[in-house]
Amino acid sequence: MACAHAADAPPAPGPATACEDCLRTGGQWVHLRRCLTCDHVGCCDSSPHRHATAHAGATAHPVVASAEPREHWAWCYPDSALLLPASQL
Repeated sequence: MACAHAADAPPAPGPATACEDCLRTGGQWVHLRRCLTCDHVGCCDSSPHRHATAHAGATAHPVVASAEPREHWAWCYPDSALLLPASQL
């Protein structure tokens, strides 16, 4: 599914190593997500604090991408849409 929010988003710059918010609070993460609006790295919804979703809600930044190695997908919060590269469709 295409979404207008992803059209303006730059490609994700690649893997990340830590959730910025978990580092500040001493939390732990499961997987990492990168905001395509401001490059904030937060933890996924399987993590205890769900920082990526919290960031999207607080900022209205619509699209996150996986910041995990070898994962190439994004999620649009407003459209509840999984966004895959054309090569994976």
